[in-house]
Amino acid sequence: MRINYNKLWKLLIDKEMSKMELKDAAGISASSIAKLGKGGNITTDVLLKICETLDCHIEDILETIDEPPRTRAVKKAERKQIGE
Repeated sequence: MRINYNKLWKLLIDKEMSKMELKDAAGISASSIAKLGKGGNITTDVLLKICETLDCHIEDILETIDEPPRTRAVKKAERKQIGE
């Protein structure tokens, strides 16, 4: 399962707000915006700041996406690549 932030980008378009305007208004870092753009992990504090800024709920800016189950060998290979 992974997180998808497409709802956030659609909401920004509807509000005619850029990512940098969101960054400044919410008081979040450029690296947080970059992580969001890549579908990366973000702290709940950052997500809540975004929601407060956009006057919305968390389910308005993200959704979970089911992924097919991976085999044990694939998971092991991925961990090996990132050095776990």
